Amino acid sequence: MTRPWAAPGTVLALLALLAGCGLPDATGEPPRPPARVADATTESSEWEVADPGPLRGGLLRADLLVLAPESLPGDIVESVRAVPGVREASALSVASVPVAERTITVAGVDPSAYRRFTPEVTAESDAVWRSVAKGETVIGHGIGRDLRQPPGSVLEFANRPDLGVRVGAHAVTVPHVDAVVNDRRAAQLGIVAGNALLVSAAPDRLAEVAAAVRTAVTGRATLQPLTATTPRTGSRQAAHLTGGTVARAVGTFSYEYFPDGTVRPDARWVAANIRTDRVPLLGQVTCHRTMLPRLRAALTEVVRTGLADAIDAGDYGGCYVPRFIGHDPNRGLSLHTWGIAIDLNVATNQRGTAGRIDRRVVDIFARWGFAWGGTWRWTDPMHFELARLVTVP
Repeated sequence: MTRPWAAPGTVLALLALLAGCGLPDATGEPPRPPARVADATTESSEWEVADPGPLRGGLLRADLLVLAPESLPGDIVESVRAVPGVREASALSVASVPVAERTITVAGVDPSAYRRFTPEVTAESDAVWRSVAKGETVIGHGIGRDLRQPPGSVLEFANRPDLGVRVGAHAVTVPHVDAVVNDRRAAQLGIVAGNALLVSAAPDRLAEVAAAVRTAVTGRATLQPLTATTPRTGSRQAAHLTGGTVARAVGTFSYEYFPDGTVRPDARWVAANIRTDRVPLLGQVTCHRTMLPRLRAALTEVVRTGLADAIDAGDYGGCYVPRFIGHDPNRGLSLHTWGIAIDLNVATNQRGTAGRIDRRVVDIFARWGFAWGGTWRWTDPMHFELARLVTVP
């Protein structure tokens, strides 16, 4: 396990690992599936950047990611670039963004610079990078399957329900990155500009480069080695959710994870944020302290409007349940890990169904700031998550 990094202020570090990596080939490298690109669209957008044109410069291996909670200071950038053995250090913006019941790691990039760090089959696909430049998103094959988001569909972000970003392609880009957008889209999503550096090192000097970069950034940023495989157990630092009032309220934690896909956030974050209290209908629940008053208000209104029988207290699926989606470390943290999601009437509201939960209950929860999983592409009608902070009297 690695030792959690501590720094003044909020810690921001990479979470999610690229889903969908296959078995290694004869060289030991995972196979690189070709990009699946959506049909071109001629819509212009204020989120477009310049067309990157053809690939320029040689390909680079993505070895290390330097990541900070705020924009990296110039002296840190220059010190990393000056490390002997560093071939390239390219600036980008990285954060975890809530999508459906999970978080995904999103990188805001300059398409021309970032494509050089991707596998050859992706780097040479002009269509992939034109799509990013136009303001679309490119997502990993595994994430596309998990979220039921084929090329040409619209990806919706829980922190920006008013924003839908077209999926331009499925492609393998850089390990630990689930989705790629251009810099303008990243700003729209609330991702801090220039808070990361993607580093390529001379292959025979990787260990010494990593040690020197870690020394250069200690106390001001964190260093994440980039590999295509995920250990079954370990320790990481969790990225705070980007954008929106809920994201600012929930805080950030480091955590351990275990072979069964469960997660143990650090005790300080739990003590500061997770509370057990009684609420109408459900009785005793354990959630994030920011969640509890909104949950109580929603359930109080359910009772007051005569809908108490619409919620089965014996079929409550929990709130604070720290785990990966599907208990798989490759698939990102569930929002239950933050204690800002609940599952109601589980048996009659399974994934992929319309669900039988009373839509008047759904409307009440929406008024108190909750998003409902029944509207997702792959529905989860039992699931409600806190998406905005409504003032509770």
